[in-house]
Amino acid sequence: MKTDKQTKLKFFGIPYLLPFLKVYRKRIFAMITCGLLGSAVDIILPVFQRYALNHYVVGATLDTMPYYVSLFVITVLASALVNYVALFFAFRTEVEMNRDLRNTVFAKLQTLGLSYYNANSVGYIHSRVMSDTGKIGSLVSWTLMDCVWHISYLVGAIVVMLVVNWRLALLVMLVLPVSAAFFAVFQGKLVRGNRQVRELNSIITSDFNEGITGAKTIKTLVIQDKMKRSFEQDTANIRRKAVHVAHFRGLFGATINFASSVGLAIVLWRGGYLAENEVGTFSLFMSYAQGMIEPMRWVIDAVSDLIVCQVNIERVHKVLTTQPDVVDAPEVVETYGDPFHPKYDAFEPMRGDIELRDVTFTYPDGTEPVLEHFNLDIPFGSNVAIVGETGAGKSTLVNLICRFYDVNEGQILVDGKDIRTRSQNWLHANVGYVLQTPHLFSGTIRQNLLYGNPTATEEDINRALQLVSATAVIARLDKGLDSDVGEGGDLLSTGEKQLIAFARAILCNPRLLILDEATASVDTLTEARIQAAIDRVIEGRTSIVIAHRLSTVKNADCILVVKNGKIVERGTHKELLALGGYYRTLYVRQYEDEKTKSILG
Repeated sequence: MKTDKQTKLKFFGIPYLLPFLKVYRKRIFAMITCGLLGSAVDIILPVFQRYALNHYVVGATLDTMPYYVSLFVITVLASALVNYVALFFAFRTEVEMNRDLRNTVFAKLQTLGLSYYNANSVGYIHSRVMSDTGKIGSLVSWTLMDCVWHISYLVGAIVVMLVVNWRLALLVMLVLPVSAAFFAVFQGKLVRGNRQVRELNSIITSDFNEGITGAKTIKTLVIQDKMKRSFEQDTANIRRKAVHVAHFRGLFGATINFASSVGLAIVLWRGGYLAENEVGTFSLFMSYAQGMIEPMRWVIDAVSDLIVCQVNIERVHKVLTTQPDVVDAPEVVETYGDPFHPKYDAFEPMRGDIELRDVTFTYPDGTEPVLEHFNLDIPFGSNVAIVGETGAGKSTLVNLICRFYDVNEGQILVDGKDIRTRSQNWLHANVGYVLQTPHLFSGTIRQNLLYGNPTATEEDINRALQLVSATAVIARLDKGLDSDVGEGGDLLSTGEKQLIAFARAILCNPRLLILDEATASVDTLTEARIQAAIDRVIEGRTSIVIAHRLSTVKNADCILVVKNGKIVERGTHKELLALGGYYRTLYVRQYEDEKTKSILG
């Protein structure tokens, strides 16, 4: 992954937006054209004023008045029309640019590995998808329109002044290099300051997210005051940094505004000599000198916004250029498709034979190998259990078999072929995974079940529910399968969510079933139901069960015992007890604990 120094973007990062801008090139061209026309009208108006004063006031004649009025009205109406078109296109470009950027960033996030989500908080990622893309959308619409209008007005006004009186025009133009010099001085400080403000904003977003998702935990731990103080500290940090940035921005603006006002003073000083004979020309220079102040002020704000947006572009660019830990080879993508365009017709049936051959693996952020020259054969239909204490590293094997990570050395074979020769989609389409803490998507129970198999019939759904003993859960709900589960399934109990997640996994008819401590967070009755369901559904499938309670895996064909991230023992329940090692210690300890609880009631 590139460092912040390496991801600094030249030209405010605009070149990295070009692929998105190309889609709207015709509309942007129309926006720019309308902006130039609108600016041309604003430049011409002082010329109308000059003509009126010199011809009608000084010349004391009204001979061309009808033509003058007609041309003036046509010019104003044309200005209104082009401004309307420009604003309409700017608004539409903003909302559609936001849509495209957010879709692209979200799609990219779907391809990134687990290590990315482990390293970045929800608030950090959320601000990339929503806040940063919104700033960029505003840049390529409203900021672009303002840029076209104000800069073209400055250029046009300077050209007209040079034509009318080049000496006075050159004096007025002295403010421009002074403004450019101040920009060069302040730009670096503003970029660094705004980058720090955006990072602090990500921290606040993350804290805010934790305050909502962890509301129940916060209340039960009675730490509302601590969370409040922590949040206030974060907001105080961003306030301090934002005020510091505002200080430089304000100083920059005041300096440039002073330089702009000097131009008006020059006109008043030198232009007064023109008032006696060319009152119209004096009026034209006064109008341009005053009119140039607003564009100069806009340049200050636009440069500041551009500097701020450079940080947004950097952050979005960093997400889009982050490489996934696990990537299918080009020839695999050509055969099987990618996650968004899978070629299901090319997916071969999976039998379920799994072999780990001389596997060595170290996590991306680790230094010690978790597995080293490890071998394991899991024939089709086998039931393999992985046991160990909490935090021992029981999920490592599952992460590798599911190809959430790639091995450093060796091979993982499914049906005799290296899993890297087939797509991740093919592999995951044949895996049913039930987590310890199940996740349900917002919507109804039916919608959640259909995530496992979108083409499932009512009969398929009912069969899966019966298989995992979840029909009683549906019967208790007023709307049955069409009952809403709430955000993350919060309207259901943990046990009910577990059963629904189990049914969803079964509905896809997986060849490989993985149960990650599926009974660890449920009551005794639900545990008994899930355990009975497990005994039924593993028949005819290869299954891997991660378990903390050893009593649930006594019938496994092979038990792998994990300690400190490494597999220290393997064998059947009887073989491991006879070995008298670490497994026996764990089993005896759990048996004594359960017996004590039983005696004490």
